[in-house]
Amino acid sequence: MGTKIEFNDTLVLTQAQGFPAAIFDLNTHLKTPVLAESLKDKIFHFQKDEARFFHLDPVRIFLVQNIDGKWLHWGQVLIQSQSIEKMFDDHAHWLQEWTPSGTFKVVKIHHPDYQKLVTVNESPANKSFF
Repeated sequence: MGTKIEFNDTLVLTQAQGFPAAIFDLNTHLKTPVLAESLKDKIFHFQKDEARFFHLDPVRIFLVQNIDGKWLHWGQVLIQSQSIEKMFDDHAHWLQEWTPSGTFKVVKIHHPDYQKLVTVNESPANKSFF
């Protein structure tokens, strides 16, 4: 017996999956960088589409925005909660799939200059936003 569940140190999210795009807008960030201190008490929710675990607080997780398949690194978060649930169709038949969801808080946001370097150097091949 095996499992398809993997452990991740990177939370890659689209806006539909819970990436807070209203707060993390690149054009705004380039003019006036977002500061982690301004978000210290804010909790964000996410939902992914494949079973996975994320390392728990106090271990940092990298926060990456998925923009049409391209990765834009933003900083680091701490997972506050997570769960994995079975997915069912409209007739209550299990789809043989699981969906993870949870919450995180932002603890570090990259300065725009560093953000570009991290995105270029740490994204998978052909996935960098830049």
